Amino acid sequence: MPRPAEQFITAAEYLTLERQAETKSEYWNGGIYAMSGASRNHNRITFNLARRIGNQLDGKPCEGYANDMRVKVSPTGLYTYPDVIVVCGEPRFEDDQLDTLLNPQVIIEVLSESTEKYDRGDKFAHYRMLDSLTDYLLVAQHQPLIEHFQRQTDGSWRYSVAQGLEAEIAIPAIGCVLRLVEVYQWVEFPEPRGPLRLV
Repeated sequence: MPRPAEQFITAAEYLTLERQAETKSEYWNGGIYAMSGASRNHNRITFNLARRIGNQLDGKPCEGYANDMRVKVSPTGLYTYPDVIVVCGEPRFEDDQLDTLLNPQVIIEVLSESTEKYDRGDKFAHYRMLDSLTDYLLVAQHQPLIEHFQRQTDGSWRYSVAQGLEAEIAIPAIGCVLRLVEVYQWVEFPEPRGPLRLV
């Protein structure tokens, strides 16, 4: 996360600015953090995820969002924009603008070099504070690999991984299955420099 401007900004001031801005920014602890643009592969993967999950949500009491739905992690005060979100049941919003979701059930982030450490570390620490969150998925860009963190009844997180285009990963909480060959449709991988490995 880049350094914010030195001036302290309130959450209300951030929302006012953000709703008028042409680019997206995150907010936390008085700072506004500009979000970088996404690569072609990042956009392809996000589109594929939203499309495949969206098709599987037909007839279910769930809805999905991609890219532009802001999420507030109320316990920590973080405002951010996950790549893909699913909420089941009644979505709760911060105010009548209906643009800041409070209760996501599934969050998916597509990793990039500039955000991977944050998505795995501090950002996941924020997300874990959401009582509504049951599943957090990290999707690699440079190889077909999805990591899945699933909340257990005791509050711990179970880790699993799907690797290779023949693999798939289930998200039982929303009754969806992600087949990596579909998630990575149209994606061009760099030439491997060695064996595939977890990042």
